[in-house]
Amino acid sequence: MRAIVIKEYGGPDVLAIERRPDPEPKLGHVLIEVKAFGVNRAELYFRSGAWGEVAEISGIECVGVVRADPDGHFKPGQKVLAIVGGMGRGTSGSYAELVNAPSANVTAIETDLAWEDLAAIPESYATAWTALCGILAIKPGQTVLIRGATSALGQAAINIAAHAGVRVIATTRNAARTALLESLGADAVLPEHSGLSQHLRQLHSRGIEAVLDIIGNSTVLDSLRMVRRGGEVCLVGFLGGGGPLTVEPVFQIPSGVRLSIFASALVTGSGEFPLSEIPFQAIVDRVASGIYRAKPAQVFRFENISAAHRVLEENTAGGKVVVRL
Repeated sequence: MRAIVIKEYGGPDVLAIERRPDPEPKLGHVLIEVKAFGVNRAELYFRSGAWGEVAEISGIECVGVVRADPDGHFKPGQKVLAIVGGMGRGTSGSYAELVNAPSANVTAIETDLAWEDLAAIPESYATAWTALCGILAIKPGQTVLIRGATSALGQAAINIAAHAGVRVIATTRNAARTALLESLGADAVLPEHSGLSQHLRQLHSRGIEAVLDIIGNSTVLDSLRMVRRGGEVCLVGFLGGGGPLTVEPVFQIPSGVRLSIFASALVTGSGEFPLSEIPFQAIVDRVASGIYRAKPAQVFRFENISAAHRVLEENTAGGKVVVRL
C-alpha cells in the first residue's frame, strides 16, 4: 500500500509517500480501505516531534469501506468512519490506503455524501458533541461561548449548539470571518483577546452558563471568569499552544464554577466515552440535509499532504482540511 510517513521530525516537508506492506486483518480491529481523512492539529504535533515518539504513519481519523473484520461486527464493503484509538500515536494511523482501526473506534454509516464531505465530520463532530451535549449538558435557552470558533471544531460546535436551541456567542481573531460564523448559527461574534471576560461581563453581568474553550492554556483562566455560579468551562483544544499551566485555585478560579477537560484523542472510544454515545448517523443525516453546514474548507490530494499541513499550520484553512485518496 501507499502510505504517508514521517521521515524525520520537522516541518511539513518531512512527510513522504512510500510503499509499506498491507496490514493483515487482526482480532479486535477493522481493516479499512481509506477513502478520505481529515487533517488535525494533533498530527502537526506528531509530525514536529513535539509529542515525542509517535507512529511512522500519522492520522487519527478516516472514512472508507471495510476490507475485513475478523470479529464479524462489520461486513466487507460497509461504509465506516474511524477515529483515534491510538491511531497515529502508538499504532499506524490513517495516512495510508489501508489502516487497522480498533473495533471500538469504528462506526458504520449509511450515506450518499461524497467521501471528502463525510471526512469533514468524524473527529470534529465527535469532540464537539461529547463536550457540548455530554459534558456541558447544554439546554435550550442557555448561552454558550465558543472560544476559537473559526476552527473546524469550533464550527462544528456552533452547528450543534445552535440546532439545540442554545444562544451561541462565537469568538474570532479575524473579523472577516464574522459572516461565516453567523451563517453557521452564531447569535453574536466577538473579537478574541486575552481580557475578553471583562467585555463579556459588560454584556452579561451575571455571567453565562458555559464556555467551550478551544484555544487552551492561554485563555482558560479568563474563560472561567465568564461563567456564573454553577457554570462550567470545558477545555477541548490547544489552538494557542499547550504546556504547563500554573494556577492558584483560590485566587484564579472563581468560587462555584467548574472546569472540565475533554481530551478526545486519549479517551474517545473507551469504556467511559464509547462511540455509541455519539449519534453519528443523525449527525451525518443533518449534514446531508443541510441542517449542519460541514463542508470541508479545503480538500487536498493524497500527494499534496505537505501543503495540507502547511495550510493548517499557518491558520489559513478557514475550517476543516480534508485529504482525498
